[in-house]
Amino acid sequence: MPKKITKAVIPAAGLGTRFLPATKAQPKEMLPVVDKPVIQYVVEEAVASGCDDILIITGRGKQAIENHFDKSFELEHSLAEKKRREQLAIIEELNGLADIHYVRQREPKGLGDAIRYARKHVGDEPFAILLGDTIIQSKIPCTKQLIETFERYQSNVIAVETISPEDTRRYGVVAGKELQPGLILVGTLVEKPGPEHAPSNLGIIGRYVLTPQIFDSLEKTRPGVGGEIQLTDALQVLCQNQALYALRFDGTRYDIGTVMDWLKTQIALGLQHPKYGAELREYLKKFM
Repeated sequence: MPKKITKAVIPAAGLGTRFLPATKAQPKEMLPVVDKPVIQYVVEEAVASGCDDILIITGRGKQAIENHFDKSFELEHSLAEKKRREQLAIIEELNGLADIHYVRQREPKGLGDAIRYARKHVGDEPFAILLGDTIIQSKIPCTKQLIETFERYQSNVIAVETISPEDTRRYGVVAGKELQPGLILVGTLVEKPGPEHAPSNLGIIGRYVLTPQIFDSLEKTRPGVGGEIQLTDALQVLCQNQALYALRFDGTRYDIGTVMDWLKTQIALGLQHPKYGAELREYLKKFM
């Protein structure tokens, strides 16, 4: 009987240079979107998808991520004394989200290199990867959609969406044979190609469910774009021996890759928030 996928890996080791000076002493993944840091949305998606054993791959200066998911005795004691029960309940729920482990990427050598640090934690089990700076809203969590596809086909699956030609330089781009609406058997993957070299307009958007054979592929992968070990390049190696599927997921993605993306996400999720949405909508009318 195939193993149930319960392990997730969240790479969060990037330097966040696009957000300087905000990220000089604070991880990009800890930037707030409305009332939660970005990475909390990601962890919540993993848990909602059935992955409660989570490895977060951090880097130097990322202790704030560990502190966020750790118990805070002083804060909880203060909230309890002041009878701030609603806020205390939020903190207690956060403490019990999942079993969260950490490992530090020693040098910033790329996403593929970061994933290599998960090998011992993953073992011989298939696992999910969720990038720590991408929020996805959907009725069925995006990662769960991938897990269901993995269980159906018993092979690797990644989430993709249609991107504009000018954005291909920011994403891994895939092409292949469409087996049914929204499901592609991947044959080609290229990391951050220019529009003239992109094999399609399907971009990888930071959600994957993979077999542990990806680690062998990573060992065979040479540095690529930016002199880094790229996960996209390792997936190209992997798909020579195992089927790799791309799923057009059902949902809306919010990228936190640039300051402008982050600002747009703040507004979009702020308008949807049950507590702040109505007031924010009225405020924004001043600028229209």
